Amino acid sequence: MLCGNLIKVQTFSSPFPASQEVTDFNSAIFCGARRDSRAEFYVSPIERVSKDEKECWVCVERQWNGKMTEDDYIFTSDKLPSDPRYMATVSNGFVGTRIFDELIHVNGVYNGGLGDCHRANIPSPLAVRINMNEISQEDLQHSYTLDTLAGWFTHTLSSDDVIVTQKILAHRVHLNLLVMEIIMERKQTPGPSVNVQLLNSFSPQSQDIAFTDGPDFQDARYIYGQILIPEVKDAPKPSIHLIWTPVPTSLTLPEGKTSASWVFLIAVAETADQAKDSYSNGLALIASGKLCSSHKCAWAELWSLCGIRVAGLLALNQVLIGCVYYLLSALPPLKVEGFLFNGISPGGLSNGKKGEDYWGHVFWDQDVWIYPNVLLLLPAMAHAILSYRIRTLKGAKKNALSQGYKGVKFAWESALTGEEMCPEEIYGQKEIHINGDVCFAFQQYLYATGDLSLFREEGGWALVQGIAEYWVSRVTWNTEHGWYEIKGVMPPDEYHVDVDNSVYTNVVAKYSLEFAVELAQLLQIKVPKEWQEVGSKIKVPFDLDDQYHPEFDGFQKGETVKQADVVLLGFPLGYPMTEDVRRNDLEFYEPLTDQGGPSMTWGMFAVGWLELKQKTRAQAHLMKCFSNIQEPYKVWSEYSDGTGAVNFLTGMGGFLQAVLFGYTGFRIKKESLNFDPALPEEIMDFSITGVCYLGNKLNFTFKRDKMTITLDKILCLQHFNLEVALVKSGETYPLNLGKQLSIPIQPGRIQKRVNNCWPL
Repeated sequence: MLCGNLIKVQTFSSPFPASQEVTDFNSAIFCGARRDSRAEFYVSPIERVSKDEKECWVCVERQWNGKMTEDDYIFTSDKLPSDPRYMATVSNGFVGTRIFDELIHVNGVYNGGLGDCHRANIPSPLAVRINMNEISQEDLQHSYTLDTLAGWFTHTLSSDDVIVTQKILAHRVHLNLLVMEIIMERKQTPGPSVNVQLLNSFSPQSQDIAFTDGPDFQDARYIYGQILIPEVKDAPKPSIHLIWTPVPTSLTLPEGKTSASWVFLIAVAETADQAKDSYSNGLALIASGKLCSSHKCAWAELWSLCGIRVAGLLALNQVLIGCVYYLLSALPPLKVEGFLFNGISPGGLSNGKKGEDYWGHVFWDQDVWIYPNVLLLLPAMAHAILSYRIRTLKGAKKNALSQGYKGVKFAWESALTGEEMCPEEIYGQKEIHINGDVCFAFQQYLYATGDLSLFREEGGWALVQGIAEYWVSRVTWNTEHGWYEIKGVMPPDEYHVDVDNSVYTNVVAKYSLEFAVELAQLLQIKVPKEWQEVGSKIKVPFDLDDQYHPEFDGFQKGETVKQADVVLLGFPLGYPMTEDVRRNDLEFYEPLTDQGGPSMTWGMFAVGWLELKQKTRAQAHLMKCFSNIQEPYKVWSEYSDGTGAVNFLTGMGGFLQAVLFGYTGFRIKKESLNFDPALPEEIMDFSITGVCYLGNKLNFTFKRDKMTITLDKILCLQHFNLEVALVKSGETYPLNLGKQLSIPIQPGRIQKRVNNCWPL
């Protein structure tokens, strides 16, 4: 007998006989069956594919003209990683969890003050493992699959007679919902009843939230509570309301039935009404057959908006797909009004409990390593990242004041309020380049989108102004040399503490002040003359004899460097220098950089060598990253020995930048989007869809001797008409909607046509 508390039972007949072979991917997907490429059976979903979902999948297929297959997006294994930290994750920008983990984390919900602040642990009722005790374990086949295209994880249990599929997802449209679906399907009929056991150690307790039992809601359980300790005095104490379908100890497929399914919901929200509405909405979606299909369609839409493909190299393609999947999982939704996004931490939303993965805090990792990829492909999500920084201005102002400076000082480790949450004081005091990192992200946004409203109406100007005021109060004047200095800092190379004139820190400070002056002119705001004065006279360390940039005053040749630092001047900062100086910086710091350091570093060396057309040398650096990728779910570790943060989005971001900006030569400049392709020898065909520039969506294909550019879509009314300008010949070609432009591989620019002015 089926448990009375369960949501739904539905029976169906398989759309294909067990012996029928499905050879056409499109027909299989549209008929509602998925071929499992590693087993001799079919998994047939309960929900049939709707017309809307078909259109979503057609869109994904169209972007690659049929060159991609479903298998490229599927990571599967017959066993789980020995280290549970390397399990796949599912999240949607609001709620996330590691598969089979006992915890859930929610966007912006932290517990604990300075030195103890971490993502609040929320117990997960769906940390469920399935088994069939009545069948010898030797006769059972297990398949554990992350389907990045659909955005869900499945555990498939197969015997001679039955297939059991457990599906877990964080709903991409209805953000408050986590879903588990269990399907039992016979291979042969008729047959006796079959039982599957559900192993669940759930306990409605948390060390971070004082939960209270609430009344059952629509046969579901309900608890609610507040975090115990806010970040700072008088800060808000977020509440969590959790409603879930009770999970029985076993499920039964009755004798004579072909198949059955059960759906279990978790609704998690910060208010009771929102949790109840979300749970009720989930029930309605189950009844209409659209719960999983709407989620799948939303993921299809995301994939259709952005894609990176290297023809013929499955291993590289899957690494890129994994990076994009985990990055998209950490980002906010595209179409949910009023959603307040609270930033991206190095380990993503599914990680960050106390003592692990930087406790879920937001660092420069977001602004320097992750954000550039988002800006190029999904500017609306980039806007949400910047909005988080704007909302934390109050905390940033307190940080500056507490250190005796004016303006705003962004926290080295930020949570909900923006006040410093780093448990080690020295980083918050010394690693002040975070201010320049944040400001540079805003600068790149303006250049890529032309959107002044973020600055004029949404608080962006206050942020840029506050950063400029901070730098002016932070510098000291050197009378002897006639320049401004920034003393007593920690550069990105965290092996060196309390140094003077970190070249990276000084350049981002210089950029911040110059951008503040430029933006003020656009907004017709009068600013102090000293902003321009300080920006133009900040010391940028340079060795005239050896023609390279010392990392800081007194840097000694031979000292080990933790991670990418000086090489960041070339990219992403684009600091003006000759090719020889760029080469010297790379040559000088390459052997000094800790080979066991964080994984994002090698992507920046790769970009640098690609700039100089040293393709083999660049690829050698990218190949180092593969030792940080933990199989089978492409989960990155911070360090190559598997230690440090996991699901390390920072490393993924660096790798993606090496491909998105390195292979293509893309550079976002004030007046143009530049390109200068440099494909490694083993790559013959490389495509990027969904590059966004000034309200236009562009698709690029790069081959050995030519490249194509297609204006695929106009994204908004406030777009600019674009043209391609070739550097060597000076020729220009208009980009027209739907038309493909083919040109030989060479440097060029995407720019506004001459009848446009900047910005709109």
